[in-house]
Amino acid sequence: MTKRTSAKYKIDRRMGENIWGRAKSPVNRREYGPGQHGQRRKQKLSDFGTQLRAKQKLKGYYGDLTEKQFRRIYAEAERVKGDTGENLVGLLERRLDAVVYRAKFVPTIFAARQFVNHGHVEVNGKKVNIASYRVKEGDVVSVRERSRQLAIVLEAVGLPERDVPDYVEADHNKMTATFVRTPALGDVPYAVQMEPNLVVEFYAKN
Repeated sequence: MTKRTSAKYKIDRRMGENIWGRAKSPVNRREYGPGQHGQRRKQKLSDFGTQLRAKQKLKGYYGDLTEKQFRRIYAEAERVKGDTGENLVGLLERRLDAVVYRAKFVPTIFAARQFVNHGHVEVNGKKVNIASYRVKEGDVVSVRERSRQLAIVLEAVGLPERDVPDYVEADHNKMTATFVRTPALGDVPYAVQMEPNLVVEFYAKN
């Protein structure tokens, strides 16, 4: 399990955006950065800074992935035919923790990683406890029978602040979700604008 040294809301504050669209995000109350000098830090970013921010935002959105993890996914996206930015988003959305989050089995992407790691999830009827496991089109992801009445699951299903995207077919009565297809960037319901093209530029120059 990836060690996370900062709370998810600190990531929001650092980015200056409510990247998950959560109602309790501190950015909803104050848009300036963290710390006593946060209000004075609003300055124009260089091209490098803009590209770095885009990378940090995308990494943060998927549970604050480590640089090693993210770089490995990017390298794979680069090898696949097609637009590297689109490929990158598609690979990120195929992570098992991302599918569990998209299906609204848990309230946050961080909870999704922990939920998978603790053995609450099955893929095609077999237990999988690796959050980075990559699902394929047509795979059925389900919450294990003994885990379906957990408070975290019941809370997530009732959350009004996000919907299940159309590339995931979720049945909350059976607690199953089918990964229908790999989404394009425009299909992914990000709460804020993501710019994978800037991530590509960042790695191309660094």
